[in-house]
Amino acid sequence: MGRYNLKNEENFKEARTEAEKFYSSISEVMCPYFKEEIAFNAKGLRHLKFKSDRQARSREDQYARLKLLRLAPEILKKSHTVQGVWKTKKFELQNRNSRWEKLFKSVTFFEFIAVMENIRAKVVVKEIEGGEKHFFSIIPFWGIDKVNRKRILHSGDPEHD
Repeated sequence: MGRYNLKNEENFKEARTEAEKFYSSISEVMCPYFKEEIAFNAKGLRHLKFKSDRQARSREDQYARLKLLRLAPEILKKSHTVQGVWKTKKFELQNRNSRWEKLFKSVTFFEFIAVMENIRAKVVVKEIEGGEKHFFSIIPFWGIDKVNRKRILHSGDPEHD
């Protein structure tokens, strides 16, 4: 079993506290691909915990993402190429005229994949039309356990996987 698989509730609480403290210490990171700063705002941390406004991620999913969060700034600092770009239009909650409104906007997602510390992860940067680019998510590399048909998170270390 990979080292980013949740073992108990105490591990989850510890990982969440540590990740929130780390995340609050980062405000922005210079990305060589964009040649500009990428913001680490509340939207990114919220996305690691929730799939949508009213649907929380499973504890196992949150745990893996929160544990990998420390790699996200480093991956962005060293990324000179983008591995994927996805453009769409969707409703986004934005502050307009001193109130929050859902506006239909063009949204672009940029994917950066890297292997750091024997860990393969994908970092996603989101840009909403007319807004800044910000960290949106970190996604671990995972596979399927052929016996149990469950997701296994791999760390790249066969001894621990």
